[in-house]
Amino acid sequence: MLTKRIIPCLDVREGTVVKGINFKGLKEVGYPPDMACEYEAQGADELVFLDVSATVTGKVTLLACVEETARRLFVPLTVGGGIRTVDDMRKALKAGADKVSVNTAAVQDPRLITEGSKRFGSQCIVVAIDAKSVGKGKWVVYTHGGSRPTDIDALWWAKEAERRGAGEILLTSMDRDGTVDGYDIELTKTVVRSTNIPIIASGGAGNPEHIREALQEGEADAALAASIFHYGQYTVGKVKSYLKKHKVVVR
Repeated sequence: MLTKRIIPCLDVREGTVVKGINFKGLKEVGYPPDMACEYEAQGADELVFLDVSATVTGKVTLLACVEETARRLFVPLTVGGGIRTVDDMRKALKAGADKVSVNTAAVQDPRLITEGSKRFGSQCIVVAIDAKSVGKGKWVVYTHGGSRPTDIDALWWAKEAERRGAGEILLTSMDRDGTVDGYDIELTKTVVRSTNIPIIASGGAGNPEHIREALQEGEADAALAASIFHYGQYTVGKVKSYLKKHKVVVR
């Protein structure tokens, strides 16, 4: 049985880690490299670094911050936000990222997934999907940091991303993001059972039980969380201890 992964997420705006609710009301919570190293020390399996303003403002991902973070880390680092071209992918990987996450640019031109996978390998390509419920068992994709709706069915897009060479999907419930009310288990399970690549559940973690639900009931391969770690309610180590007690296989 593959071990489940716990992945703290660092949403970064202008060099500072921020956190909000439903993608809005962002507050500053810390410095990315320092927080990344602290989470690694706590037992994080991977880190995700997302430049939340890059897609909206048109700026390139903060590569200098990525370089400092990657230089100090030993666990895998995924970098996203403003990745628009294969060359952007190359720059992020060269700066020290192990994987790149694409969202808006991939929706606008799905060939980015295909070309990135061919160039760097599918293991380096993470497709991030921001999904919002539009009715029972149906979700649509949002782009530009969750600010713009599309008419794209999230389940179809997950399958298409896999077909084009994505190695992983980072699946965020916009309805649950930052609410600490728990993950969207139905969304997570639906996408997991419809694809054959790892699915990272994201959006809504408020306590270790929510993470357990995502990994067991939601059948996710990994759980991404921010608020519960950023504000010090729980450490990664405490979450893993809870999961082990509930028969979830973690490192």
